[in-house]
Amino acid sequence: MVFGADKLPEIARGLGKGMRTIKNATNDIKHEITKSAESNGIDTSFVTDIKKEIDSVKDDVEDFAGSVKRKM
Repeated sequence: MVFGADKLPEIARGLGKGMRTIKNATNDIKHEITKSAESNGIDTSFVTDIKKEIDSVKDDVEDFAGSVKRKM
């Protein structure tokens, strides 16, 4: 995609805001799942596997955002 130089800072801010929103939502969901599971006596070891998947997606998003930043 090609964007004008005046639009790149706006796009980068949007990507940053989106990444923060995803991170906050993920942390909230993870906290609620863990809290509910522990209160019901459920093993929460699966959280580690979910965290690995989330980190993988996060790395992919950061790689994409990095390529946008490098082109600025």
